[in-house]
Amino acid sequence: MADSARPALPPGVRALVLTISDGVASGHRGDESGAVLAERLEALGAVVDRDRVPDDAAAINARIHDAAADHALIVTTGGTGLTPRDVTPQAVRTLLDYEIPGFGEAMRAAGRRATPLADLSRSLAGVAGRTLVICVPGSPRGAAESIAAVEPLLGHALETIAGPYDHGQPAARPVA
Repeated sequence: MADSARPALPPGVRALVLTISDGVASGHRGDESGAVLAERLEALGAVVDRDRVPDDAAAINARIHDAAADHALIVTTGGTGLTPRDVTPQAVRTLLDYEIPGFGEAMRAAGRRATPLADLSRSLAGVAGRTLVICVPGSPRGAAESIAAVEPLLGHALETIAGPYDHGQPAARPVA
């Protein structure tokens, strides 16, 4: 859990919770995991938008690409399993400048305390431009456990990605 004396996220950070599910996108199923994530991110101080797309790599790519222009944090829920329709990791990886392996490792380790099946999750995180993208499972419990596992890292990660930081050194001034 985040230290209550310090805000968990930078002030005013915009976040998108993107639910990736054919059933949710079509309106045939409720978006429980999206609601859980949005509630938690709001409690951490984020201004949260929500959206949904089907399990389709092109739709996932397009929405994340567009959202990265005005969101510092994108959390996807769904599509990290092993079925043929679970394409979230493949779609997201094509947008990332680099991955942050420790996030996926932390999320699986936290889930492993509840079920050994957590090791089958392909949860991941990485950076696209100046946006932190985190992919968590689609179950409400898996989503909540995953975001809780990386919660202590979120504030520092977002501040570092936003720049202009270089390990405590002042930002370089532009050449006149």
